[in-house]
Amino acid sequence: MYNDRTEAGRALAAAAHGLEAVDPLVLAIPRGGVIVGRELADALHAELDVVMAKKIGAPFNPEFAVAAVDPDGKVLTSPGADWDSLRGYVMDQAKSKRRELQENLLRFRGGREEKPVAGRTVFLVDDGLATGLTAMAAIQYIRRKKPKCLILAVPVAPEDSLAGIRPLVDDMICPLRPRIFYAVGEWYISFEQVDDQDVIRTLEEFEARER
Repeated sequence: MYNDRTEAGRALAAAAHGLEAVDPLVLAIPRGGVIVGRELADALHAELDVVMAKKIGAPFNPEFAVAAVDPDGKVLTSPGADWDSLRGYVMDQAKSKRRELQENLLRFRGGREEKPVAGRTVFLVDDGLATGLTAMAAIQYIRRKKPKCLILAVPVAPEDSLAGIRPLVDDMICPLRPRIFYAVGEWYISFEQVDDQDVIRTLEEFEARER
């Protein structure tokens, strides 16, 4: 287990030590992923930015993800979803989720442009993965921007979720891969909620270093 997200980020940094990275960029999934990503970005002397995807819950159970949408509005469906019957619902949801996502990104960045990706080694970071659906949607978004290398870096995830993502990335870092997995938070002693201001403050601190 990890004490908290800061310790988890340092574990990622240790695992990434010695890894060759060209103009590294850490793209963290808010909110918890930003706290983890901060530690990795520090260790790599990398830029830090956010990337987001929003899950779309089933009409009968919002907690059950049937799809996810990325900032471009591209939709990724869950392998088990009945796409024929859900198509209209998912596409309607994707429009509103995309607007919400873009508003969040604008607020987190304080109006700054997103960091360029092309030709760089990009680390996609979150505080852990469960199904991995939103991470896969984020990966498809990043891939369209032509990174030189795309590495998934998460402190904890079940092996079956990692297996589904492995073909989509060039490498992955995940120190903790439990055989029995229920939720990301069970692998942290302290898993307190991260709020928007924590994200904004962390990004502003990194931006100030570059001036």
